[in-house]
Amino acid sequence: MALAVVRDLREYRAPVSEQEFAEFETDVLAGFVLARASAGLVDSTIRNDTNHLELIRDWFGRPLWEMEPADADVYFGKVLRDAKPSTRTGRAGALAVFFQFLELRHKVELHNLTGRVIECPLDEMNRPRASVEPQLSAYM
Repeated sequence: MALAVVRDLREYRAPVSEQEFAEFETDVLAGFVLARASAGLVDSTIRNDTNHLELIRDWFGRPLWEMEPADADVYFGKVLRDAKPSTRTGRAGALAVFFQFLELRHKVELHNLTGRVIECPLDEMNRPRASVEPQLSAYM
């Protein structure tokens, strides 16, 4: 068995433009919608999830995969402090399911594009009390 030189291929990848990155973010959200639909969820549930995600994204101002636990603390602890519990639970549930989707389908691709390891910003300290069971199709 011979040894071979191993090189980091990231040096040879072309950088992603802002336009390509924005298109990728849109494609990821579209994939999330399709995964939820193929899991058998009704359109109103999918629409509620995407509305929650868009509201969080508007507040955050960056792609959601950049969100850290400290950001989630601010959002759920300050921004949504006076919101109804069902609103807080719905947003947290949608965010948690979206990150599960990212981890299942786009973990490697996002790491290659951003250098970040995808991890849900909702840890045990800031998860909602209500149980939210994600429903994603494993097939695509």
